[in-house]
Amino acid sequence: MPAQRPTRHGSDPLPSAHARRVLVVDDAEGIRTYLANLLELRGFQVDTAEDGRRAMALLDAGANPDVVLMDVMMPGMDGLETLRRMRERWPRLPIVILSVVGRASTIVQAMQLGASDYLNKPFEEGELEATLRVVLETRELEQERSRLLETLEEGTRTVAWHGEAMRGVRAVIEQIAVTDVTVLISGESGVGKELVAREIHRRSPRANRPFVKVNCAALPEDLLESELFGYERGAFTGAVSRKPGKFEIADTGTMFLDEIGEMSPPLQAKLLQVLQDATFSRLGGNREIRVDVRVLCATNRTLEQMVAEGTFREDLYYRLNVVDVRIPPLRERRDEVSGFVEMFLHRYSIKYGKPLRKPSPALVRAMERYAFPGNVRELENLIKRVVVLESEDSVVAELLGGDRMHGAAERLQIVIEELAATAGLLPLKEVARRASLEAERATIDRILQRTQWNRKAAARLLGVSYKTLLQKIRDCGLEEA
Repeated sequence: MPAQRPTRHGSDPLPSAHARRVLVVDDAEGIRTYLANLLELRGFQVDTAEDGRRAMALLDAGANPDVVLMDVMMPGMDGLETLRRMRERWPRLPIVILSVVGRASTIVQAMQLGASDYLNKPFEEGELEATLRVVLETRELEQERSRLLETLEEGTRTVAWHGEAMRGVRAVIEQIAVTDVTVLISGESGVGKELVAREIHRRSPRANRPFVKVNCAALPEDLLESELFGYERGAFTGAVSRKPGKFEIADTGTMFLDEIGEMSPPLQAKLLQVLQDATFSRLGGNREIRVDVRVLCATNRTLEQMVAEGTFREDLYYRLNVVDVRIPPLRERRDEVSGFVEMFLHRYSIKYGKPLRKPSPALVRAMERYAFPGNVRELENLIKRVVVLESEDSVVAELLGGDRMHGAAERLQIVIEELAATAGLLPLKEVARRASLEAERATIDRILQRTQWNRKAAARLLGVSYKTLLQKIRDCGLEEA
């Protein structure tokens, strides 16, 4: 059925900024007319549809209701199935289900599918008005909340460039954004490398084109290759249809390759070809695909050292490192901390519906003394915890070293006291094993917290293999906070 414009009742002009539009979906023409007249008398604009398919067609054609009133029992696609499909397509559209069926199972199913409310026919006019009032007020609050969160996201960029250290970074960005040069963004984990990449894209001539991010550390080598370059049908088991890669999706836009130091040498060679020739082939395919993509890369590793060790291609390094933008760690940007704290407090207070509170002097002092090894990401997670728990106690204790480190010292002291109490009963080898295990546990725990539980990074810092670290995490009974 071709999409058509909605059926409009009454001769009123288009709604004013204060008007609300209702879509009434019911197979009974008498009910549709009754509800349309009732709602129009109360200032609503009304569209009607006789079944679920017609309602979906109206929405596809551009009907933009503030709320849907929909019957359950309709021929063809019933109200529950229509509700499910509307929820998939328009997840924020409020839908109130109407029906003469008062079975609890139907009500439960409707609410589980995402109905905003449920009314049984016949209902009082006042009951309908009250329901619409609550639903629409809730929607307005959610829309205001979304607008505030968008404003705060914009504020993140403002805060990030406020400090003296980042002003130098911004000056470089302003110089390179309008060009198409490849950029290598370096810095510790959590400093805001993706924020810098997005700022370069936002200021570039490609700003209205795709920005595609791929985390090279998040996928195994074979999956990363198919993610980047796509594959043809039958390229491997499970490839039942052709899939475009991220480079195709990013065509005319920007590709951001995060954690580029984790890319395997074979993939490095294929990436080098794309950078040099702007062409590649999908897995299982022979046809060359040409793309116009600007590439930005980020790493928290020292690529020069990796080149010296033979784990990163020298030619790729020089191809990527046309411009190197180094992001200083948060400990070198102390003047930004207070701005980040205020912004994160506002963001998560709105997101989680918690009261906005100013940080206490104790929290401020603790942050002034803390080195923030996890940088801005660690600061954000700490403030999120303060907002969610509505308490600063655990965060202040952790910042002052009195949380995990105190617990580790306490456990080690218990081990020492037990060994002293059983002196002579345990072999010296067992004494050393138990003391070593507890010290090892404390060290691994600390490094995992420092790397935000990035196990690959922790394994490198600890000088052990990834597999060994996973086994030690299990042996020590460590869990991600």
